[in-house]
Amino acid sequence: MLNVAVLMGRLVADPELRHTPNDISVTSFTLAVDRSYVKAGAERQADFIDVVAWRSTADFVCKYFHKGQLVAVQGSIQTRTYTDKEGNKRKAFEVVADNVHFAESKRDSTGTQGSNYHSKPDTALEQSAPAYASGDTGDFEEIPLDDDLPF
Repeated sequence: MLNVAVLMGRLVADPELRHTPNDISVTSFTLAVDRSYVKAGAERQADFIDVVAWRSTADFVCKYFHKGQLVAVQGSIQTRTYTDKEGNKRKAFEVVADNVHFAESKRDSTGTQGSNYHSKPDTALEQSAPAYASGDTGDFEEIPLDDDLPF
């Protein structure tokens, strides 16, 4: 069986860290994920996906992520049933996060509310990054178009 979910979206609120009675860290948050298509003449729609993170992942999310940040989540889909206040049976779908990643550069997210972990840009990293767009095509070798591939 395969149950893998990969999402990228913006946090709709600051995540809040909670603890179970056994002192296990947990947080729940919602990602606004844009749909990949737009109907002609309409605005782009978004889906709001509930995510839960446990233990060190929950600690990491609550420490470094804030409302409005672009976040990438890798995990699995989980369903659960519950009874609401009116006695109706409900089913909830959520993603249980295994990994949560920054999905934008520090420069792109400096305008987000409460982002106190940002510092000056790492100019050493920027200088060492290769510039592929300005590369010379002479750096590549042409592969003959016969049926014998070199690998």
